[in-house]
Amino acid sequence: MTEPSPVAQELVQTLTTAGQTVAFAESLTAGLASATVAGIPGASAVLRGGVVSYATDVKRDLLGVDASVLETVGPVSRECAEQMAATVRVLLDADWGVSLTGVAGPSKQDGHEVGEVWIGLCDPQGYTVALRAYPQHSHRWILVPGEATPVAVVDGNRNEIRRASVEAALEELLKLVKLMNTPKEENDR
Repeated sequence: MTEPSPVAQELVQTLTTAGQTVAFAESLTAGLASATVAGIPGASAVLRGGVVSYATDVKRDLLGVDASVLETVGPVSRECAEQMAATVRVLLDADWGVSLTGVAGPSKQDGHEVGEVWIGLCDPQGYTVALRAYPQHSHRWILVPGEATPVAVVDGNRNEIRRASVEAALEELLKLVKLMNTPKEENDR
């Protein structure tokens, strides 16, 4: 058994203090983010649940990702991550929605490099954003056709990519939860 994730521990504490909940929509991580949070004592107060949407048709049929998004930019995209996060938040009646979609490997998928991971975040007001996973100590830079500058991808083997992606998603969520639950005068300092 592994040690509990420090970021997951802080996230559970911060969400509990804020009286807020979270739900996950996971593709490449296949429930690992939900399990990481669930491994923390007290998680039942904040974890609403998760949807493992490994297959593209599950993203479309259960999470309502637009078929046009899946056909044009695909399931490994900013747009897909945003829609997954927004839908799981509403579907599971949570304050926050988090999604992870990407390529864990061992080989490229539909032209997407191994380690390309998108994290979607939807806040309590329904504002949604997605960003590439960029774990501080677990990334590398690659040149991608059509991109003017190198982009970061998560580095490692399949399991390392999945674990680092979960940590990155929990860190990003923690930053947002703290930001949104800090009194304005403290944010202005």
